[in-house]
Amino acid sequence: MAVTAVGAVSQGSASEARPGYPVTRTDVTVDRVHGVDVADPYRWLEDARSSEVQSWMTAQNQAARAELDRLPGREAFANRLKSLLYVDSISAPLVRGDRFFYSRRLASKEKPILYWKVGEQGEERVLLDPNLLSADGSVALGVWAPSWDGKKLAYSLRRNNADEATMHVMDVSSGEVSKIDVIPGARYASPSWKPDGSGFYYVNLPSDPGIPVDQRPGYAEGRYHELGTDPKSDPLVFPALRDPQKFVGISLSRSGRFLFRETQHGWNQTDVYFRDLSRGETEWRTLVAGKPAIYQLEEHGGSFYVLTNEGAPRYRVFKVNPNKVERGNWKEVVAERPDAVVDGMSVIGGRLVLTVMLNATSRIEIRKLDGSPASEVETPGLGSSSAVVGERDRNDVYFTFTSFTRPPEVHRASARTGKSSVWARPDLKIDDRPFTVDQVWYPSKDGTKISMFIVHRKDMKKDGSTPLLLEGYGGFNVSMTPSFSASRLAWLEAGGAYALPNLRGGGEYGEAWHRAGMLDKKQNVFDDFIGAAEYLIREKFTSSQKLAIRGGSNGGLLVGAAMTQRPELFRAVICGVPLLDMVRYHLFGSGRTWIAEYGSAEDAAKFRTLYGYSPYHRVKKGAAYPALLMQSADSDDRVDPMHARKMVALIQASTGSDRPVLLTIEKNAGHGGAGLIKAAIEQATDSYLFLMQQLGLPPLNP
Repeated sequence: MAVTAVGAVSQGSASEARPGYPVTRTDVTVDRVHGVDVADPYRWLEDARSSEVQSWMTAQNQAARAELDRLPGREAFANRLKSLLYVDSISAPLVRGDRFFYSRRLASKEKPILYWKVGEQGEERVLLDPNLLSADGSVALGVWAPSWDGKKLAYSLRRNNADEATMHVMDVSSGEVSKIDVIPGARYASPSWKPDGSGFYYVNLPSDPGIPVDQRPGYAEGRYHELGTDPKSDPLVFPALRDPQKFVGISLSRSGRFLFRETQHGWNQTDVYFRDLSRGETEWRTLVAGKPAIYQLEEHGGSFYVLTNEGAPRYRVFKVNPNKVERGNWKEVVAERPDAVVDGMSVIGGRLVLTVMLNATSRIEIRKLDGSPASEVETPGLGSSSAVVGERDRNDVYFTFTSFTRPPEVHRASARTGKSSVWARPDLKIDDRPFTVDQVWYPSKDGTKISMFIVHRKDMKKDGSTPLLLEGYGGFNVSMTPSFSASRLAWLEAGGAYALPNLRGGGEYGEAWHRAGMLDKKQNVFDDFIGAAEYLIREKFTSSQKLAIRGGSNGGLLVGAAMTQRPELFRAVICGVPLLDMVRYHLFGSGRTWIAEYGSAEDAAKFRTLYGYSPYHRVKKGAAYPALLMQSADSDDRVDPMHARKMVALIQASTGSDRPVLLTIEKNAGHGGAGLIKAAIEQATDSYLFLMQQLGLPPLNP
């Protein structure tokens, strides 16, 4: 490990195994990090290529399956999920030229199918059916981008649903896939088409095996691909930065006049450069660089519209003349609001279309290009509006609306009037009348007020007897807003309740809220989450014996920290694809790209913070830990599954309770899962039956 003052000694010890768990040996491995001895008894579980580790994984998964498969009510719960998940639904359409592009999920298929048609009333045609890409469903459709005239489609395919991808190009009318335009290293590609459809700009990530895994993100580079040419000869637009802590992006304005280059420093700083191609510029001009703020922009009518949190944690919008980019010449057209966060901006129908978040619920506002109010888009109520799409020369604004009890539906609004109507809704009939949603505020450890949604039956008794699932994330400026979940609905129907707090580290209340939960302030996030649990118990929504927590990825770190800091608060934990060893996380997967959010143990001060809360290092021998269901994926190339393996081994060997500690490993699955409905049903059934057993909720009747 590349940290100062590190020494390591590794020595095998006798195998340890608690009754019912596979045998797991320990090593006496100790790193001396900045003068601190850091034990790592399961270092050997980091190497997934080892036959010993493979055998251990198989044994753990088999042991977990034996426990989960025998839980009562499995068939009934799975059947309810099938009725909720195998339904017809459709996405908001992208309009390119006279062609509509959208994905449609059929009740009879595992994966959504990409369709196209000429005009809204045209004949629907299959463009790409991911269900036919592989016999076992292991090949997934990644990003897809039709050219502006709608004649070509650039798309990526991901094997085992991992992040690694290969880009392809299809002729839309014929369905013919080019054998020449095949681009590997498309993990971060995001193709940006020229107006005439002759080629696109993209980010390439070389797959040279000689590049260390933890350094590889730093090799991303900007390139241009002309259709019909060998991708190996694609000209370099900008070179790799060789810094894995920075993301790069490249995009061409809709007009084709301006080429933009972005450098993202973590989740709180963007540098933006541009070229005016109409002038033949070959050198990059700086729009903004070196400022600790986020900048997102669109070009329209020869001007840049910039959404930023510079000097405005809740964001504002500027109009910028590309010939006068000095900061003093920027004109503010939408000021920061004290009560809401502007978290999205598009130019549609010659108007600024803004998504605005107020107390973690969203709405859509339409303004004139000078920023003056025009209208607010009608929505069905408090919920989340997302996937706002449309063209700058068309009046139609499409967006998706959802809430805790309302499945996602596509709406179409007028950019001129804001009037909206349902364009498409899923073929799913549910009864939401028995349920209600409360939004409450509670104090965290330092007195900060935190908002939280609580979803429960209207007739629930507040006597502490209700099984309740508390979920959270708290990081990377991600906002947790109301959304529909079919499996969560089944949980509510079975008698459970659900809570979602808006933790610091997220983006619900602007950049200051995000920064209050990152780096050396990360403990605030855990305190906020623990405060939510304490509130739910204190107000008798539930009790510690009826309370479970769940989180995935950064949310997996959250629940890992909560269960090791306050194990007595929770009866059960579901932890998915998590980060848990925060001393070594940056050495695996995409770890170095998150240093801006977490810090790195290579820095002495950051090491003390990370080591202080790292769940893997906070496990205590003999502590009575909650029941744990750890959910991992065999092809997760974002968060290395070593975190899940090491934590499960340590908890199994250390816990002083008799509650189960199980590890499941999903096959042909990346960080986001296997991408199949049947796989989602199996995992959700595992999760909720595990909770029902642990929290004392009766199984569903067959």
